[in-house]
Amino acid sequence: MSDHRSARELVWQQIRYQNKIFWRSPISAFFTIVFPLMFLIIFATLFGSEELGDTGVTTAQFYAPALAVFGAVSATYTNLGIGTAISRDEGILKRVRGTPLPPWIYMAGRVGSAIWIAFIAVVLMMGVGVVAYGVNIYAAALPAALLTFVVGVACFAALGLLLAALAPSGEAAPAIANATLLPLAFISDIFVAPSENSPGWSATLGDIFPLKHFAVAFSDAFHPDRVAAAGSSWLDHFHWGDLGVMALWLVGGVILAVRFFTWEPRGGERKRSARKRARVAAGS
Repeated sequence: MSDHRSARELVWQQIRYQNKIFWRSPISAFFTIVFPLMFLIIFATLFGSEELGDTGVTTAQFYAPALAVFGAVSATYTNLGIGTAISRDEGILKRVRGTPLPPWIYMAGRVGSAIWIAFIAVVLMMGVGVVAYGVNIYAAALPAALLTFVVGVACFAALGLLLAALAPSGEAAPAIANATLLPLAFISDIFVAPSENSPGWSATLGDIFPLKHFAVAFSDAFHPDRVAAAGSSWLDHFHWGDLGVMALWLVGGVILAVRFFTWEPRGGERKRSARKRARVAAGS
């Protein structure tokens, strides 16, 4: 029992430590927390409170949950992947393995911190949507929204670690993250509302990846027509198909991340570090 308590305490300490690192990086905090919120304010200001396209909801009612999902994915997939890759290149991961701290506790702290930041991003986005733009919250659908959040952030945390595992360097990780996330956001009901005029290939492509399933399952918990159509029982609001797709990506992401993840700096990075040390030594 004491060993379990000690492990929980160590994980909690690592989460707090990683949180401090996050908030000490204004750029990370801005793009994860503030950037999606700016989109909500801009869209709500430009399009007002009119119904958005074929969605059956107002601009704010559509974009608040969709951008909340984007913020959660930015915290888990983008920040976790980039931060882990950079820490690997800087030798931090290698040094952690040389300490008495179990490596899994350190990694659990990184993942736990990313999930906590994702939770803050979602609560802030939905809070602003409710207070400033009259976004509706439905008690019967909240359990479905919560489970969708848990499965979604777990899925993208696994994919974030896979990103770190596959990125050739910490410098390349931001480009890979943005090149994979941003195009998907436009075909996953995040930045662009679904429409009957949308090309069929974009809907099919979006269905393959987990981002659209995260956005649809979470947003439907705040969609008045779909909440009403689902019934009064809280079990009727779960999107089991969308949750299943995210779960498959979660399992695949974990398996591949474990397979390819390394705690050592990449070979190219080690060579550059060696050349740099050689230049410094020659200069001295």
